[in-house]
Amino acid sequence: MTWDVNKAVTHLKNHAKSQSQGYCAKYVREAIQAGGISLLGPRPTSAKDYGPFLKSAGFTEYSSVPGGYKAGDIAVIQNPDAQHKHGHMQMYSGSQWISDFKQKNFWPGSIYTEKKPSYKIYRME
Repeated sequence: MTWDVNKAVTHLKNHAKSQSQGYCAKYVREAIQAGGISLLGPRPTSAKDYGPFLKSAGFTEYSSVPGGYKAGDIAVIQNPDAQHKHGHMQMYSGSQWISDFKQKNFWPGSIYTEKKPSYKIYRME
């Protein structure tokens, strides 16, 4: 099965809540699978550790993306502090970032906005 970004984004939009549920990696992983990508093998425990897992599924890693973000891009964000030890994972819908909730902007919360931890973008090409 090939990558269908519209199915992935639609799945995420339809399942995202109005505020964080604490399951960003699960929601984004399920959206990726709804888009036709099999994510086999043991999954990372933390969202921040999904980079190699996404690469093994065929996603390309970027530090910055040429031409800006596209629908289906996934951001894997490192943890900003010990309280948020699992980091964050989110997908771009084409107009907003969504994880387990519909985010107001790229950074999923005030501590992320303040600390701006490192992140990578993953794109299926």
